[in-house]
Amino acid sequence: MSAVVVIGNFDGVHRGHQAVLVQARAAADARGVRCLVLTFDPHPSEVLGRGAPPRLTTLARRRELLLAHGADDVVFEPFSLELAAWTPARFAEELLAARLSARAVVVGDNFRFGHKRAGDFAMLRTLGESLGFEAIAANIAGDPRGPFSSTRARDAIQTGDLLEVETVLGRPHELSGVVVHGDHVGRTLGFPTANLGDVAEMLPSHGVYAVRVGGDGEGVPCAMGGVMNVGVRPTVDGTKLRVEVHLFDEELDLYGRRLRVAVLHHLRGERKFSGLDALKAQIAADAAAARAWLGARP
Repeated sequence: MSAVVVIGNFDGVHRGHQAVLVQARAAADARGVRCLVLTFDPHPSEVLGRGAPPRLTTLARRRELLLAHGADDVVFEPFSLELAAWTPARFAEELLAARLSARAVVVGDNFRFGHKRAGDFAMLRTLGESLGFEAIAANIAGDPRGPFSSTRARDAIQTGDLLEVETVLGRPHELSGVVVHGDHVGRTLGFPTANLGDVAEMLPSHGVYAVRVGGDGEGVPCAMGGVMNVGVRPTVDGTKLRVEVHLFDEELDLYGRRLRVAVLHHLRGERKFSGLDALKAQIAADAAAARAWLGARP
């Protein structure tokens, strides 16, 4: 089936991406075709040896968000050195025209494609004229600080500016992982925690955060309040990076469950305390501060 194809990495599916999806959705509806997102995995920079930036979203979450913001389907094209060696003409003919049946292709004005990034928007437009699709320049959305971008979101996460993160993404930054067994130090202090393993998304700087937590299965409430610690726990001579969440007023068996944690407010940085009593007192203060902040949040 024919489609309007919108191409990009779409990590974070931020407000700039959302504006492009609105544009692509309108173009697809006007033509009576599907709205299809084409993205790549692994990240092209990783395959080409430049190193990929930290992820804002997992592939599953990215797909979920893209569908929620107007796409009919998402194609995660495997990116390889072989694909990187394709000429712009082969990319346009074999992938866009033949396989995806593109009637229109929406890309940013800085879009580059084909071997050594030889193709640009002008070339895409020329190729489309012969292959039967229209090249459409994507709208740029932003605010007085500048365009919304994944880089801008990452910078804000790194500095702990979580209001800026929400401004760019249109929602809080989220972490996800499966609850695994830890060493139960939190339980002995009266604050049991859910330890998240294999978190793929970009972590904020080491410290303590007010969070809301949801699950992806039955029996896990969708908006539990809590306090999260990201760090190595220097007071107990920890060396391994951990993501630990203490949930308020919940006694659930979460081992093996996948949780999604919305990172809402930075409470303090990580520091070493004089002993477990001092640590316990600070955890209590952190929990109280997180409760107060969450209670005041609309």
